[in-house]
Amino acid sequence: MATEQELQALFNTLDTDGDGKVSMNELFLSPGLSAIISSETGITSPQELLSRYASNEDGSITFEELKQAVKKADNLT
Repeated sequence: MATEQELQALFNTLDTDGDGKVSMNELFLSPGLSAIISSETGITSPQELLSRYASNEDGSITFEELKQAVKKADNLT
């Protein structure tokens, strides 16, 4: 389980270009951090995470969308 602050720190680390979104490439470039996201969301692949929670078609997810995924898995404290 993660706090919102821990999740934000993880998101910021993954968001290497600082655009406020985590792309598929950023997820694949950080396999260790992607594994943490998988454990927090219960979703095993970046593609599945993006297809379920990304509201746009640009292949990226915002912090709010990631937070929604973690909440749905009941792992946000």
